[in-house]
Amino acid sequence: ETPVTIAYNLASHAVMMATPGDLEDFAVGFTLTEGIVSNASDIVGVSVVRHAGGVELQIDIAEAAAVAASGRSRRLSGRTGCGICGTADVERVLRDVPAVAGGSRFTSSAVLLAMDALATRQPLHLATGAVHAAGWARADGTLVHVREDVGRHNALDKLVGAMVRSGDDASGGFVVMTSRGSFELVQKAALLGVSLLAVVSAPTALAIRVAEAAGLTLIGFARAERLTVYTHASTLVASCQRSSG
Repeated sequence: ETPVTIAYNLASHAVMMATPGDLEDFAVGFTLTEGIVSNASDIVGVSVVRHAGGVELQIDIAEAAAVAASGRSRRLSGRTGCGICGTADVERVLRDVPAVAGGSRFTSSAVLLAMDALATRQPLHLATGAVHAAGWARADGTLVHVREDVGRHNALDKLVGAMVRSGDDASGGFVVMTSRGSFELVQKAALLGVSLLAVVSAPTALAIRVAEAAGLTLIGFARAERLTVYTHASTLVASCQRSSG
């Protein structure tokens, strides 16, 4: 767990508490999911500068985006369990996210297969028991990309960055995570372009509302050969238990 300063065009924007690995992925994912830029092509370059007190991510972006970002810098550090700490206004926190593209279909067995595979692809968690993981799987449940971090939102940002940098089309698969389903995870998954997010624990009521509005299928308690579908159950080919809440 390390302080990671995020700076755009040499101007400090935020300090996040994060695991100091896959930081180029984190820089790209955070920049996109926080709406600093709308297109990855606006990210010109990323430099990782390590020093005794932490890490600084020096991110070069298009000048127009940098000017807009300067008015949205965070006033507090982003704590480990908080993806929105320091955000100055409610509108930025509860921002609209684009509706995900419809038409994708997945089976419950593919979701559970990916979740099972995620448990075996977490070397840092196996060594420490202290981090979350986010993974992207193809429609058949094959787990392709996995990223770990002490913060669940950071893990997803790292996954988003990995997807963008690899050039893979995220819309053809889905995301699985070893955490509860908070609303900012739904926002980030929708911005990535996936139509299904499955988490190992419960989603929050706000996460369910955001997922419903975005057209994203939100699944909780995806473990031990069962899962609970909270929104847009038609995305799953096989029928599953649906929450009555």
